[in-house]
Amino acid sequence: QVRLVESGGGLVQAGGSLRLSCVASGFSFSDYSMNWYRQAPGKQRDVVASIAPSATTVYADSVKGRFTISRENAENTVYLQMNRLKPEDTAVYYCNVYAWRRNYWGQGTQVTVSS
Repeated sequence: QVRLVESGGGLVQAGGSLRLSCVASGFSFSDYSMNWYRQAPGKQRDVVASIAPSATTVYADSVKGRFTISRENAENTVYLQMNRLKPEDTAVYYCNVYAWRRNYWGQGTQVTVSS
């Protein structure tokens, strides 16, 4: 079965950096687009960044120029490098894949940015 396991969240001061990782299993990783979403308290879950099998990337406007999504197909892993973090980046970050006509999610990792 599909499994997504995130890691790398934590508490960081504004202006700092974090790198999130998501290890995937249960599907042919290199054939699928991978996504990072985030959900702040009381808000909906929104897409942050996506990376296609071709490594083409797409970012939300709010993170362009600060976040970088990448993938390592040999390790079935997708990363989210987050730089120049802001308090408004505070959220639970989720790894996501859409496969077999449904969404799969990891358990999420908390990112807290203090001002």
